Amino acid sequence: MTRGVRLIVLALGGAGLAALLVAACLDLPGFGGTWHPYGDRAVRASLSRRTANTIASVNFDQRAFDTLGEMSILFASVVGTVVLLRQTREEKRGKPEPEQVALPVRRYALIVLPVAVLSGLYVIAHGQLSPGGGFQGGVVAATALHLLYLGADYRALERVRPVGLFEVGDALAASAYVVTGLAAVLAGTAFLANTLLPYGTFNTLTSGGTVPLLNAAIGMEVACAAVVLLARFLDQAVEIEEENGKR
Repeated sequence: MTRGVRLIVLALGGAGLAALLVAACLDLPGFGGTWHPYGDRAVRASLSRRTANTIASVNFDQRAFDTLGEMSILFASVVGTVVLLRQTREEKRGKPEPEQVALPVRRYALIVLPVAVLSGLYVIAHGQLSPGGGFQGGVVAATALHLLYLGADYRALERVRPVGLFEVGDALAASAYVVTGLAAVLAGTAFLANTLLPYGTFNTLTSGGTVPLLNAAIGMEVACAAVVLLARFLDQAVEIEEENGKR
C-alpha cells in the first residue's frame, strides 16, 4: 500500500468518525432539560445495587469492563517504562547526593506526609460512598510517599519504597481485578457481573457487592504503578550515571 492510499484511507476513516460524532452530539438531550436517559438509568442501577456513589457504580459495575481496559493501559505503560529505563551496561549507579531544601519546606513535608497518605487510603476505602475512588486515592497515596524526598532525602525515600515489592503489588492488583471478573463467570454469570456478593446496607463500607473489591484493586494498582513510574524516572535523574560521569 502506497503512502497516498494510506492517506486516503485515513481521511475516509476520519471523515466517517467525524460524521458519527456530529450525529451523536446533535441527538444529545438539551442542556438544562429534564430528560437524561443515561443518567437516570445509571442512578437507578446504582441505587438498586446499594452503591451510594453513582460514578463508582458506573466505573466498577455498569462499565467495569471498560475500567479493565483503562487499568491495562496504565499497567502496560509501567511495563514499558521499566523496560526502557532499565540500567544498561554503559550506566552505573552513583551515590545520590542530598539536595539543599529550605527547613520550612522539610518540616511541612514531614508533617503533611502521614496526613496525605491517610487521605489517599480514605479516598480509596470510601470510593463507593463518596466522590473519589481507587484512581484518585491511589495517586494521592503514591505521591504522598514522595514528600519524604523533600522532608528527608532520596535514601530515606528508597528505604520506604522497595520498588520490587511495588512491582509485585502492581501485578497482583491487576490480577485481582481480572480474577474477580472470572469468578463471576465461574458462578454462572457474565464477566465482571456484580452478582458474587450481597449488596449490603446502603451507604456502608460493605455495600455495593463487588464494587468495593474492584475499587480497592484499582487503588492498589494505581498506587503501585505511580510509585514504580516515579522511581524509574527519579533513578535516572538522581542515581544513574554514564561511564564518563554524565548523568
